[in-house]
Amino acid sequence: MKFATIDAPPAGHVGVLTGEDEILDLAAFREVSPPARLLPDSLRDILAAGREGLDMARRCIDAVASMSADETERLRVTGALKPFATTPLLAPIPEPRLLLSVGMNYGRHLAEMKDTPTPTHPTAFIKAATTLTGSGKPIVVPSQCGDMIDFEGEFCFVFGRSCHMVGIDEAMDYVAGYTIANDVSARDWVSEVFAANGSFGAIHAWERNIMGKQLPSFTPCGPVMTTADEITDPNDLQLTLTLNGEVMQSTKTDDLIFDIAEQIAYFSQWYQFSPGDVVTTGSPSGVGFGRDPKIFMKPGDLVEVELEGVGTLSNRLIAG
Repeated sequence: MKFATIDAPPAGHVGVLTGEDEILDLAAFREVSPPARLLPDSLRDILAAGREGLDMARRCIDAVASMSADETERLRVTGALKPFATTPLLAPIPEPRLLLSVGMNYGRHLAEMKDTPTPTHPTAFIKAATTLTGSGKPIVVPSQCGDMIDFEGEFCFVFGRSCHMVGIDEAMDYVAGYTIANDVSARDWVSEVFAANGSFGAIHAWERNIMGKQLPSFTPCGPVMTTADEITDPNDLQLTLTLNGEVMQSTKTDDLIFDIAEQIAYFSQWYQFSPGDVVTTGSPSGVGFGRDPKIFMKPGDLVEVELEGVGTLSNRLIAG
């Protein structure tokens, strides 16, 4: 199944794709379907309900599939069944309890960033949930640091169960599904990282660099979360980012230094993950800062990230 969160009051409506081009608004579907009335209000809560929550959503899809043409058309008229391409979306999970962003995790990306050494263990930072926005929404270029806005298309996984202190062998059992993010970054402070002297100077410089990723709209995510059962091998997916139609990043997820199971086993030693928490797994090579000459995004640009099995995350930049 492919879930999305429709941008509708008060806090978004859970939607599920019924095919390639239509999305079922589960909140609106409650008016005609008893199974839909049992569904929680958010995708995060559906995931927390476990297999039962997913099964209820699947029954809704089956109910639509069994309807007559006239009944299906009535769903379109009432707005329960919407055209996917034109329906406004939030991030699939607009308010995760934890949004963790892994860095330094693609081999060829490390090589382009001045031969950054391969880390001995996974590394990550927490991104503010207020950075999240949906596919089709604008990325707002901030006035205070708008000249070096970079793109980082990232493959993401979503937790479906509470997770703490788990081993590699069981780690994938905690994954509910997969989505896409763009870890938009104001690169104004990257040079300070490479020029830093001493441990504390480097720590301070890195912290300022991470602040360049925390601005509103700097984590577009979506358009959907594809459930784990639909992805045969998450370590062999094609990810492509284009800027105004030109390919900037193109890689397979087999270039990950630490795969999903390794990330979960490592980070769960400290974090207690909850259903709906999102982890971005790192950026592949091709980022604007790593190019010669460097390429940065500007208002009017269209950036799109496509991930095999998930879809395309599309956002245009506007001036703040």
